[in-house]
Amino acid sequence: MASYSIRSAWPDWMYFVLGTPYSVPGTKYHLQNPRTPRLLSAFVALLTVTATLAADWPQWRGLDGTGVSQDKGVPIVWHEQRSIVWKCPLPEWGASTPAIWGEAIFVTSQSAEGKLLVVRIDRTSGKIAWTKEVGSGMSPRGAPKRSTQKFHELHNLASPSPVTDGKIVVVHFGNGDLAAYDFAGEQLWKRNLQDDDGVYSIWYGHANSPVIAGVVVISVCMQDSLAGLAEKPRESYVVAHDLRSGAVRWKTPRATKADAEQCDSYTTPLLCKLNLTRQLIVMGGNQLDAYDPVSGKQLWHLPGLIGGRTVTGPTIDGGVIYTTRGLRGALIAVKPKPTGELTFRDILWSATEGTPDTCCPVVVSGLVFTISDDGIARCYLASNGNLKWKERLKGKYKASPVAVDGRILILNTDGLCTVVSAAPRFNKLVENQLKDETLASPAIANGQIFIRGRKSLYCIGR
Repeated sequence: MASYSIRSAWPDWMYFVLGTPYSVPGTKYHLQNPRTPRLLSAFVALLTVTATLAADWPQWRGLDGTGVSQDKGVPIVWHEQRSIVWKCPLPEWGASTPAIWGEAIFVTSQSAEGKLLVVRIDRTSGKIAWTKEVGSGMSPRGAPKRSTQKFHELHNLASPSPVTDGKIVVVHFGNGDLAAYDFAGEQLWKRNLQDDDGVYSIWYGHANSPVIAGVVVISVCMQDSLAGLAEKPRESYVVAHDLRSGAVRWKTPRATKADAEQCDSYTTPLLCKLNLTRQLIVMGGNQLDAYDPVSGKQLWHLPGLIGGRTVTGPTIDGGVIYTTRGLRGALIAVKPKPTGELTFRDILWSATEGTPDTCCPVVVSGLVFTISDDGIARCYLASNGNLKWKERLKGKYKASPVAVDGRILILNTDGLCTVVSAAPRFNKLVENQLKDETLASPAIANGQIFIRGRKSLYCIGR
């Protein structure tokens, strides 16, 4: 769960109001005003509320990569004539989720002519502040299986989501382009992972999003090894680049026992704290494993999760990892040991019926929520996997559900978002319709919901 803190020192006006020597917990300041305790409590409470409402969404699946937002007071009802703060037409299309930091919103797109674009949008006005052409390329559609990559018809080169640390935004595209920009739009560096590490052989188009871990940005490539076909097998890998220069800091080959399409994974790494250490969790190639984000060393691995190519990424809650075994394989809950090879005894529970092929699970309030691609929503107890409810929702689904303020937002491909209670009993609150195709997952920041359609980016707020 994300935590919030008061940034930097107390403002000067606060000392004037509160005076000096009453101790302020966690600071060097002392206050003498007799009203200080009440004033300070009120001020801290106000800051807490403000911080809660000012959360950013800096990457795929939000602040901590789990799809859970700590915001309060977001709208529950919207449509084209209600609660739309603004609607920003986007250049061409992509399936990437917006990255949001303060007033800056970043999305990526691919034009019909093959221009690969990063766009900054102003959060208050909804206007495009700048557009930069990162590179160019077309989405190959007709490559034979087990050769070079080809793209599924539902997405293009602009599927990986941007990531930002508040100063730098990093964008990645399915042709291998990886680039960093400052918030003014100046390119800091650029490189191409296919040029560096070989041509992609993933079957349906590279779509893994990068993550920022301190001073590095980490990317994954999980692809068909072409074993038995190529003279030199293709390598899957995890690679870290310096956030400010783009220099390679480490690269770790990721060998698994998967074969052919089972090697493919379109998931994004999950950066988290687990077993008292910071870890990078990766799912794909019939294997779940973790890496040290500083050195790239593999910490532990759970092989043998045979299920097929993997689209649904992992999430974590309470030290337990929840993920699927790929291609509608079992949903599993894993409690990893700190190091070494894990076995099936480390799987706490598994659920096999109607698991998602594309949409990531979301865990909140001790419950796991999933939506299958054909629209069956399910709720499980996180502790033991017992099914609490399942219900059919309208439409088809590719976006991952998000949790906010005691609710789950479940967005289908036709712009319909069903809002249900994050509760062990099914309670559908409302259905909200937008007139756009929606493959990207919702983002939530600063008390607003952002939904990226094929044509436009919507800002939904009170």
